[in-house]
Amino acid sequence: MGSLERSKKKVQLWKKAIFHFLLCFVMGFFTGFAPTGKGTTTSMFSTRNAIAIPKTHHESNQTYPSLNMMINKPLSDETSSTTTTITTTVTSQWSKLNETRHSKKVLAEDQEEEEEKQQDQDQDQDQEPKEANDEFLNTERLLIIVTPTSAKDQNRGMLLKRLSNTLRLIPQPILWIVVEQQIEDSQVSEILRKTGIMYRHLVFKENFTSIHEEVDHQRNVALNHIEHHRLSGIVHFASLSNVYDLTFFDELRAIEGFGTWPMALLSANKKEVIIEGPVCDSSEVMGWHLKKSNNSNIDERPPIRISSFAFNTSILWDPERWGRTSSIQDTSQDSLKFVRKEVLEDETKLMGIPPNDCSKILLWNLPLST
Repeated sequence: MGSLERSKKKVQLWKKAIFHFLLCFVMGFFTGFAPTGKGTTTSMFSTRNAIAIPKTHHESNQTYPSLNMMINKPLSDETSSTTTTITTTVTSQWSKLNETRHSKKVLAEDQEEEEEKQQDQDQDQDQEPKEANDEFLNTERLLIIVTPTSAKDQNRGMLLKRLSNTLRLIPQPILWIVVEQQIEDSQVSEILRKTGIMYRHLVFKENFTSIHEEVDHQRNVALNHIEHHRLSGIVHFASLSNVYDLTFFDELRAIEGFGTWPMALLSANKKEVIIEGPVCDSSEVMGWHLKKSNNSNIDERPPIRISSFAFNTSILWDPERWGRTSSIQDTSQDSLKFVRKEVLEDETKLMGIPPNDCSKILLWNLPLST
């Protein structure tokens, strides 16, 4: 019995050995096919890597032959044909990606060029009006409109608003200087603030018994202010009873030294019109005339109304040029008297406007009855 048990144990050992041998043989047999599967897997991985390559910025295809040679070297002919097919597919995909990328790049460059051209055009369009406006502002003279006013005039609030509506239609630059006697309940400042016009409100404390002396003093206050601050422009004395054609202010800016024009005097109560002003040959003043409604002429020279002439402010602070003997700092003199003297003494200094023989009326004086 003991020998039988030993023999059975030996048989079992041999069976185990044979089983392990067979198991190892089978594993080795199937392991022999592992290179082909590994090569295919590597090719697939290489394909994925090849497809992922376009994500970089390298555009050369020289990377793929060297990579395929490394992959195909241990492979059989069958595997090599499979790899070649995959490489061809990858190369075609790479070419398509390159073409797509190139077309997108071209489109993007075209769009950028179009956007740059559009921006340049927009900038040119923006700069042209700006340059035109800058040129306009640099060439246009400042108009200085001087208006005396008095609290005794019951209609001055309405007349100030009417004149301000006219001045707002004038191209800039313009400065409106309004002068009045200093009082506590004056509404002039409030009216001026609402006009939207650049203005200066001047007041004085002196009392006058004569209305003409008071108005002349107001004009001198304005001229002294212009002289003291060296305001450069063309001065026009605008009465509250004046009515204007807007082209009148364009003609004012053409004045170099002194300018004058015809003026129509109207009456609210009387049916008559009086024309005062210069007689001109083109823009050259040849003389003066005064016509009434019956067309009768007066030979003597009429006085020039203050609203019938304008002048360049440089005469107020350039004594050598205009023959003025007093200094700039002396503001006590009668500047208005000096200006009138300059106008009356030498007609050659005057420029007639409008330049076509001064034949067009651009200014009317219509005083309202109280």
